[in-house]
Amino acid sequence: MATADAKVRVSEFTNEPFVDFSRPENRAAMEAALKKVAGELGREYPMWIAGKSVINTAKIASTNPSHPKQVIGVFQSATAEQAAQAMESANRAFETWKKAPAEKRVEILFRAARIVRERKFEISAWICYEVGKSWAEADGDTAETIDFLEYYGREMLRLAGPHEVTPMKGEKNFLTYIPLGAGAAIPPWNFPAAIATGMTAAALVTGNTIVLKPSEESPTVAAKMVEILYEAGAPKEALQFVTGLGEVAGDALVKHPKTRFIAFTGSKEVGLLISEAAGKRMPGQIWIKRAVLEMGGKDATIVDEDADVDAAVEGVAAAAFGYQGQKCSACSRAIVDAKVYDSFVEKITERAKKVTVGPSEDPGNYMGPVVSETALKTVLGYIDVGKKEGRVTVGGDRAPGDGFFVQATVIADVDPKARIAQEEIFGPVLAVIKARDFDHALEIANDTEFGLTGGVYSKNAAKLEKAQEVFHVGNLYLNRKCTGAMVGAHPFGGFNMSGTDSKTGGKDYLLLFMQGKSIAEKI
Repeated sequence: MATADAKVRVSEFTNEPFVDFSRPENRAAMEAALKKVAGELGREYPMWIAGKSVINTAKIASTNPSHPKQVIGVFQSATAEQAAQAMESANRAFETWKKAPAEKRVEILFRAARIVRERKFEISAWICYEVGKSWAEADGDTAETIDFLEYYGREMLRLAGPHEVTPMKGEKNFLTYIPLGAGAAIPPWNFPAAIATGMTAAALVTGNTIVLKPSEESPTVAAKMVEILYEAGAPKEALQFVTGLGEVAGDALVKHPKTRFIAFTGSKEVGLLISEAAGKRMPGQIWIKRAVLEMGGKDATIVDEDADVDAAVEGVAAAAFGYQGQKCSACSRAIVDAKVYDSFVEKITERAKKVTVGPSEDPGNYMGPVVSETALKTVLGYIDVGKKEGRVTVGGDRAPGDGFFVQATVIADVDPKARIAQEEIFGPVLAVIKARDFDHALEIANDTEFGLTGGVYSKNAAKLEKAQEVFHVGNLYLNRKCTGAMVGAHPFGGFNMSGTDSKTGGKDYLLLFMQGKSIAEKI
């Protein structure tokens, strides 16, 4: 039985501190990292299947959304057969990897955390270039990567070994958690280091093997994370790396009969397809596939009549325009009490005017680009819809530059049933909705198919207490922004069409990659 060695002693988990870029030495370190990484752009990366480096004739290229002609990395476009080969290899490797002591698996995560910490600026630079995150947003991604590795390592030490159950006279009985098998990790591009690493680390540390298939928009950062995990000691057979199109490689991984589980973060549409495919038994499949899905949101912040409006404006602006609104937790609806509505609209408009937009490697820009030309067209299309559904008070157009830049946009006087109030936009677009009172605001907030994050600004304790009971979201934030969940402190996952409430960064998460085995012996 794989158990955690009693000699393992770790400190209490604490979140990785964010870098203070106002300090000259940190600015210099980031500038040096950006320069170093710039000299490494455009190289080709292999896949890793059955422990071997694999190069294909068919390629995909990752480009810089701030400068679309700049190639970040060249990757292999996997065939469905290669994806199947990776899953079959992972399934064979599971028989060995599942027997590795929990202590050994945990140490790999801790070593990986140390490597990421040592290369923090370099990894943030890769994130900045590949997916257009600002310095601060990239650093947050890197810090969360470290947090997931540290937190899940500690959680595995807690979960390893036999667990006490209610004693039964004449028996020796206990419960132990065992891994599921070989799985597929299909992360998104918007947290290219943190989510890809978190999914992969959770699977590996619990004794599963995993095939990582990153988004086509962010394979370089994923490749860097895989290199680090290999360096930290993860076996290549236990961690397979497949790149390519989701509809080809991803589909093959989801449908393969040897796939035991799928961890996915992305759009509602793709998540539902995965859920449907995972629920269909394939020939030769002997288990019910487990799907861990996080699928986005249409997140709202309520601004009550007795709220600190200035604080609400800052919190909403940060959550709406941070990383160009490309977070599943982003505030895309501000639901404001009629008594403070005009004041809020005026102030959020003036605040949005101060948002600078441009290449993400320039620290003077608060917002960088949206991730791709497709994303640009989608966001601008929603803005065109919004111009008919409300009143644009600021923004409403593409921002200057050759990158995929969009202005910070506020659209006021939006009906709660309008498309821009109901559909996930994934861009820097805020719909402002007027509510008659607090109860009406809660009604509007819950009137969506999603249920991920939400926020309430109010000085009224009774209203805050009511929101805790009534506001149907997985992560509720009171008098603070609705983005920025911290590992350990804010277990993250949503309701309804936001997914399976998988609660990443929480004490429930690793259990999604394991199953309980009850053992009783008559004595």
